[in-house]
Amino acid sequence: MAYKRILLKLSGEALMGSQNYGIDTAVAESVAREIKAVHDQGVEVAVVVGGGNIFRGVSKSAGNMDRGAADYIGMLATVMNAVVLQDALEKVDVFTRVMSAIDIPQLAEPFIRRRAIRHLEKKRVVIFAAGTGNPYFTTDSAAALRACEIGADVIFKATKVDGVYSADPMKDPSATRFEKISYQEVLEKQLKVMDASAISLCMDNNLPILVFNMTESGNILKAVEGDLNIGTLVSVGGNVTAAG
Repeated sequence: MAYKRILLKLSGEALMGSQNYGIDTAVAESVAREIKAVHDQGVEVAVVVGGGNIFRGVSKSAGNMDRGAADYIGMLATVMNAVVLQDALEKVDVFTRVMSAIDIPQLAEPFIRRRAIRHLEKKRVVIFAAGTGNPYFTTDSAAALRACEIGADVIFKATKVDGVYSADPMKDPSATRFEKISYQEVLEKQLKVMDASAISLCMDNNLPILVFNMTESGNILKAVEGDLNIGTLVSVGGNVTAAG
């Protein structure tokens, strides 16, 4: 395996499947099996899950709500997704802990850095919920923060596209996919990999980000094995290589 400890960033939308809203338990079960395949190889796995399938603080559904209040509702949505993913993982015999940045003792442990690391060392999958626990921060920022705190080797940004493109491939058929790109170039080109604060935090701590398509079966395991053909690696390197 190319990495010993990874942090997998899942969007809430990834759990919707073909639905327009909510959670598709069949998708959660599929994700759980993908994670199990990696976990069975001895890799330590942490997960940050978003809440966009239920509520997003900056979405139209938030209306004219106060941004802080809307963001807290979004944090609760991530807790719901985390508990669903925990249930799916435990059904495939993977020991799991949910750790929340807001205090919900009936559902999750409070986030304590040393305890999280200890869970990983005991080969438990740790799911981080409730973002950073603060409004005005996205779950991308939470993923970067938690990855740094636990000493992860890499962030796996699981999306619905196979990497980072020069433009939206759904709208621009001439868009090219990058095999590798630097943090600085992501910021300068305003490519929608993660938000700017998350990219900056990864850049400051030299934490690579691999963006790949999670809808293709086996891709998470391929990513852990070091196969860079499945996506785009964001790192210190300045060379931008367009995939052929």
